[in-house]
Amino acid sequence: MICRFSDLRCKEVISIKTGTKIGFVDDIEFDSCTAKICRIIVFGRSKFFGLLGREDDLVINWCDIEIIGEDTVLVSCDVPFGGKKKGGFLKNLLK
Repeated sequence: MICRFSDLRCKEVISIKTGTKIGFVDDIEFDSCTAKICRIIVFGRSKFFGLLGREDDLVINWCDIEIIGEDTVLVSCDVPFGGKKKGGFLKNLLK
């Protein structure tokens, strides 16, 4: 399957370890000497509608990609924000 970067940006990235939806491919890193893709980058989630900035970007190594399908990219990496509980903002505010 031949895929352009514009096609890759429309695919959702999902962790196969936890089943968590990570986000969409936002950028790629490639080695200019070998012309091979090294990593894909998923931008961090917005905090409070973007007013409080963003979480850290998630960088996924090319070797962690299991399958690039029609609509999704399945990866086998650990997702740092997958198990976040709701209500954390208020708890942190009250501390």
